Amino acid sequence: MVGHKVSFSNKKALRRFLPNLQVKRMYLAEEDKWITLKLSTEALRTINKNGLMATVKQLRAEGHKI
Repeated sequence: MVGHKVSFSNKKALRRFLPNLQVKRMYLAEEDKWITLKLSTEALRTINKNGLMATVKQLRAEGHKI
């Protein structure tokens, strides 16, 4: 996403809004292995809400390799 950085004098300069990415290492108990994921903070909240295994099953159904 792009937008404007607005200074005190109201001059506008283009800037980029980057996602808040985090690298997390999580343990999949069902498969007895550790996985490293690069996630947005929104995805972390989804994993906390639904559970790690449910989220992994959903991603695999969509065709992502985990």
